[in-house]
Amino acid sequence: MAQNFSWLRRGVVEIFPQPTDSDSETESLEKRLATTDRPLRVKYGIDPTGAEIHLGHTIPMRKLRAFQDAGHTAVLIIGDFTARIGDPSGKSEVRRQLTQEEVEKNAQTYLDQVRSILDFDTPGRLEVRYNSQWLSKLDLGKILELLSTMTVGQMLAKEGFAERYKKENPIFLHEFLYPLMQGFDSVAIEADVELGGTDQKFNIAVGRDLQRHFGQKPQFGLLLPILIGTDGVQKMSKSLGNYVGLSEHPTQKYQKLQGVPDHLLEQYFELLTDLPLEKLPDNPRDRQKLLAQEIVRQYHGHEAVNNIEAGDVPEFSLSKVEFPAKLSYILNVSGLCKSGGEGKRKIQEGGVRLDGDRITDVDASFQAPGELHGRVLQLGKNKFVRLVP
Repeated sequence: MAQNFSWLRRGVVEIFPQPTDSDSETESLEKRLATTDRPLRVKYGIDPTGAEIHLGHTIPMRKLRAFQDAGHTAVLIIGDFTARIGDPSGKSEVRRQLTQEEVEKNAQTYLDQVRSILDFDTPGRLEVRYNSQWLSKLDLGKILELLSTMTVGQMLAKEGFAERYKKENPIFLHEFLYPLMQGFDSVAIEADVELGGTDQKFNIAVGRDLQRHFGQKPQFGLLLPILIGTDGVQKMSKSLGNYVGLSEHPTQKYQKLQGVPDHLLEQYFELLTDLPLEKLPDNPRDRQKLLAQEIVRQYHGHEAVNNIEAGDVPEFSLSKVEFPAKLSYILNVSGLCKSGGEGKRKIQEGGVRLDGDRITDVDASFQAPGELHGRVLQLGKNKFVRLVP
């Protein structure tokens, strides 16, 4: 137990179970890590219900990488089957069920983005598994066995379900299957540890119960916080516009991170970087700059930071545009595209972003230059301009 597990505890809200005098489970995760004679299997599941990952999503990925670096096996579950139901956790209404085509497209985009975080190259350090491999093969008898492990009362104790039941919002029977199927993932891959946000404790605990039911040693649960967005109030979310996307241009990342509220800076450093917290600058402005530098460096390298800070960001004056103006026209006159027709085609192909948001409407237009001042217009991965008066 002389090992240093600071990497394990950093940014963690809870590890369960913890041994107590009254608990028959006297082993802790730290003890398991210190005494195991094999790499532990560390599970993290993602349901590809969307196409893009933001910094909030990287928190469990970074912890998964920490386990990899400590010699353990990361098992990344792509919930291509469970995504078609949608996790009801924290939702006030039923989620839209996705098609198989939507799920497959999103899953590939997810994997492309997390390559910048996880070790995909070292043999034995990563397994990527799709839960349709086992969940699509469950027959009615096995589904009945899963359903028999929980009562309706236990399901209604789940926070989201309890709130919806109290408000008399509909709860559909297929939603009860979600925690059981996510829990069965732990059985299928024989997980030793499962990572998740604080909203996933119920689902992780179900996995422990199912492992006991099927004669396996129950996994440990490791809970991580939900990241507050750049507005400083609500959790980071693309729909709320308070996010920093992993696929955004480094300049856009840098600009957004320099605006992170003072009271969130230490949490961002703790959850999104490996920098020692005791050595952070005292001045909040210096902290913001260091945060922007460190995160851009992680995902784009030192050169990207140097280019940004050297002012190597091309600008385009909107005084050259007659408003109202279509985005395809702005792409042309700014030099990003050779013609308005090419601009329309690039928009249709999904290659145009404004402040990191993908624009897909070929008829997108703006009434006045003030709508665009200071925003970054991006074409593909490497062409961009900052729009200025």
